[in-house]
Amino acid sequence: MKTETASKTSADDLAPVFAALGQGTRLEVIRLLLAAYPEALAAGELQEKLGIPASTLSHHLHRLREVGLVASLRESQWIRYAARADTLQSLLDFLYSECCSRNSVVDSDLAGRCC
Repeated sequence: MKTETASKTSADDLAPVFAALGQGTRLEVIRLLLAAYPEALAAGELQEKLGIPASTLSHHLHRLREVGLVASLRESQWIRYAARADTLQSLLDFLYSECCSRNSVVDSDLAGRCC
């Protein structure tokens, strides 16, 4: 699979990733890929589940790959896509980095999983 460094930790580094997730179809793509994780899904499988044209899906997958949320793997004539767990973990780490050190905004049960 295509790999890029996902050691993004600053707000400025992660802002484009959050922006990419701010579009409904892209968020659904990520949810589908996470449901299949660690397996990858073919573009046709995603297209069928989402009910969108191939060109629209291609646009969204390109954007998700561009920010490091999705990796692609060519298998013969097919391209399969998988969620990039490392980038998603960076997002979660960023969101939860202050949850235990400054206040108790996050429920203690959840905080126990991240801190």
